[in-house]
Amino acid sequence: MFSGIIEEVGTVQSFDGATLVVVADRVLDDLKVSESIMVAGACLTVVNTSGTTFTVETVPETLDRTNFGDLKPGTHVNLERALRYGDRVGGHMVQGHVDGVGTVRSIVVDGNSRVIVFAAPENIIENVVEKGFIAVDGTSLTIVGRNADSFSVAIIPFTFDKTTFGERSEGSRVNLETDVTAKYVANLISPYRAELEKDGARINPK
Repeated sequence: MFSGIIEEVGTVQSFDGATLVVVADRVLDDLKVSESIMVAGACLTVVNTSGTTFTVETVPETLDRTNFGDLKPGTHVNLERALRYGDRVGGHMVQGHVDGVGTVRSIVVDGNSRVIVFAAPENIIENVVEKGFIAVDGTSLTIVGRNADSFSVAIIPFTFDKTTFGERSEGSRVNLETDVTAKYVANLISPYRAELEKDGARINPK
């Protein structure tokens, strides 16, 4: 489990489609083999460490769900170590289980912030609510607004400078994870959704 508070930005040293080696600093302080680490929003298991790098392994499911197909030497990635029980949770409860990939539609300066609009698949949008949480490349953010195929967030200067958001532009692909509470609620009501929609149609006929 993670909080979506990025500890540092690492650099991909190598990635062959299965084994990913990342150059880092701060997260290496107490990182051990077999522990979890979040890389660009994806929870992965550490299989090796050195003085300047850590290594994780990916599987086809990882590649199918994320933007890891875009990774190459020199690519920057957001990093966060797993939470300890008793730690403060400054963001929200993030699993590191990426739901899918979104695309930057626009970036607009608004005062001291950047408002970024992301296009996203239907399965993600249906679990997005205004003022709710979402993790974008592992970063915990508050949703400013949403419509049928996109949502927006406002990035403060600190987050913009200390994460990979400063490198994003229109068309950039990002990893998205919606709030786990929203997913549980959606799963619980899904068997009754069709009946609820019928009842709604009877109450509010067109």
